[in-house]
Amino acid sequence: MMSNANKIAFCFPGQGSIEAGMGLDIAEAIPEAMDVYRRGSAASGLDLEHLCFHGSAEDLVDTAVQQPALVATSLAVLAAVRARGIEPDFVVGHSVGEFAAIAAAGAMTVEEALELVRERGIAMAEAAAMHPGSMAAILGLEDEVVETLCRKILGVWPANYNCPGQIVVSGENDAVDECCERAQEEGARRAVKLKVSGAFHSPLVARAADRLRPAIERVSFKEPLSPFMSTVTARVESAQRMGPLLVDQLTAPVRFTQAASELMKEGVRTFVEVGPGNVLSGLVKRIDRSVKAISVNDLASLDKLHKALSEA
Repeated sequence: MMSNANKIAFCFPGQGSIEAGMGLDIAEAIPEAMDVYRRGSAASGLDLEHLCFHGSAEDLVDTAVQQPALVATSLAVLAAVRARGIEPDFVVGHSVGEFAAIAAAGAMTVEEALELVRERGIAMAEAAAMHPGSMAAILGLEDEVVETLCRKILGVWPANYNCPGQIVVSGENDAVDECCERAQEEGARRAVKLKVSGAFHSPLVARAADRLRPAIERVSFKEPLSPFMSTVTARVESAQRMGPLLVDQLTAPVRFTQAASELMKEGVRTFVEVGPGNVLSGLVKRIDRSVKAISVNDLASLDKLHKALSEA
């Protein structure tokens, strides 16, 4: 049932939303944020403080490094937001951002999230090396048109439903190239190959799911304190479902459009993007221009958050 309340969803970004120096000013100013990096470094075996604060963009390109760095920064920003007394009514994450979302909901610890994400990044990098592939963003076509193209071309699948008129496809290199050509023939505004190392969110990386499954099965997920909206199913999911969904999401499409739309039906009118970049804020506004979308990734945006929420 639709609520008239102005509910808040915290959104956690996926791979690609990285920038050199991310999290530094927040971590230096807010001890709770710095603590996340220290705990995450110990859990992942990476020096996340050095990578995020002082590493170059090139240092963060590797999937196996980028994913823990991204999730650690999202959780550090979350700690800073919580230090200001702001809590979500729902949490949602895009791809690897789901690990941050589940930790934000209290269903697993910072350490568990960073240990899993490090394993996930290694598993995905290995799977991509064994089964090379690529991804491309198709802009300006209806979802159904892109889905039909994928059904007609062997070896390519819908991978990310980002917002109306923006679907990412994933698969074998030749199949993705053919899909781009056919999409432009169908009237796509653009078809852009992405700078990624593999065909993520497709059956080509099934080996990564097999490698990650045992690590996920060792985690005892707790019932979330804030409802967790899955971008695999576009439904609010319980602790019992989290483990299987984190395995499934490696090969399943990210249904961000559908998940955000469901949150809006639940009464969410404010989406706070917690972590590097502002990609999800832009997508949310394309899904529904009437909602408020706020990115928090540094001290300046953290200071603006309270004012923005008071005006929501």
